[in-house]
Amino acid sequence: MARKVFEHHEAVSAVVPNEGSYRAAIAIKALQGGGAPQFHKVLDGQSFGTAHEADSAAAEVLSTLVNVDDDGEPVFDLT
Repeated sequence: MARKVFEHHEAVSAVVPNEGSYRAAIAIKALQGGGAPQFHKVLDGQSFGTAHEADSAAAEVLSTLVNVDDDGEPVFDLT
């Protein structure tokens, strides 16, 4: 699991089960106030055979995350 911390949020690589496979995701949680993380599926249309493969792919996507907006939505560097 990879992790990035921003001013008001933390983001971690995550995995979402998907009918016999796994999807890569980024989980974002506010640093203050608690609450459950929001999961954002990444790499649309791709699924992986193992949770480890999906988490590795999510970690790569997490490396392009440059910020989390005020609503807790990820902001990626698309260049």
